[in-house]
Amino acid sequence: MTTPVIPRPAAEPAVAAHHPTVGERLTSFMPVIALVALLTALSIADPGFFTQRSLTAAAMTAAPLIVLAAGATLVVLCGGIDLSIAAMASLSTVLLALWLPDLGGLTTPAVILVAGAIGAVQGLAHVLLRIPSFIVTLGGMSIFSAVALVVSDAGTVPVLDDSSISWLNLYVATHVPMSVAVAVLVVAAIASVVRFTPLGSWVTATGYSESAARLAGVPVDLVKVGAFCISGACAGLAAVMLVSRNFSGNPSMADNLLLPAVAAIVVGGTAITGGHGSLWRSLAGALVVTLLRVGLPIVGVPSAYEQILYGAIIVAAVALTLDRSKVMVIK
Repeated sequence: MTTPVIPRPAAEPAVAAHHPTVGERLTSFMPVIALVALLTALSIADPGFFTQRSLTAAAMTAAPLIVLAAGATLVVLCGGIDLSIAAMASLSTVLLALWLPDLGGLTTPAVILVAGAIGAVQGLAHVLLRIPSFIVTLGGMSIFSAVALVVSDAGTVPVLDDSSISWLNLYVATHVPMSVAVAVLVVAAIASVVRFTPLGSWVTATGYSESAARLAGVPVDLVKVGAFCISGACAGLAAVMLVSRNFSGNPSMADNLLLPAVAAIVVGGTAITGGHGSLWRSLAGALVVTLLRVGLPIVGVPSAYEQILYGAIIVAAVALTLDRSKVMVIK
């Protein structure tokens, strides 16, 4: 009896390497395109806007927002959210103003360290108690706001001697504000660590699929706690920038920066579901949001409509950046 010959399956074709399409490349540059378009529109609406003085003032206004968004971007990349950054920054302004007379030059690192430690505690509560980051940081926002009110006696804490933080009001190379240079350095430092260390792949894997990342040996809990720690430290640094400009601490000084920070992250193209985004795009998003805040009065839009605009921007940006192929169920 002749043994039947089973034909060999044809060799599978090699999987072609994915090359970004024109649309994908355009999407990656969308924050920069929006920034240039907004600058052009504001310059047309007010020819006096595109001057060194106006642009420098706008950049100084953007510096705290850039730092806040940079830290919170890491949490979003991990698939979480930090709603406490603004309240943390407000509390840090009060602590900074209260501690300056006693600690002097050590106040800035002390506030940043304390804010980073508080952020790490939130991260630990998230990973150990298995509480969603939204709930943890929503509770943190309420706690930090209340603590700031208590320690400040619900009032402004003046800074009588700002010599240890006044360096942020100096200029680099004559025209670049020191606060802006520090903000860019913070973004560059975090982006470099993410790009040139295993942290980048760990953060991406955690954001895409936490369960798959754990199976692959990624220290997911440590990555998340680290992200919250950096987010808190950035809130502390943003507070130092705010105090250096306002010469006081206030329990609500940074509260109006929460929505702009979230808007900056999503406008920068970071997927709110995690796993995809860029620190540099968040910087561009922060500049776009700042120009909107500065430019709305120029074109005659009342300030009361700012919150409406931020809400619309967040919804539209999430709709554009959400990767629906990886999110099968929308809750």
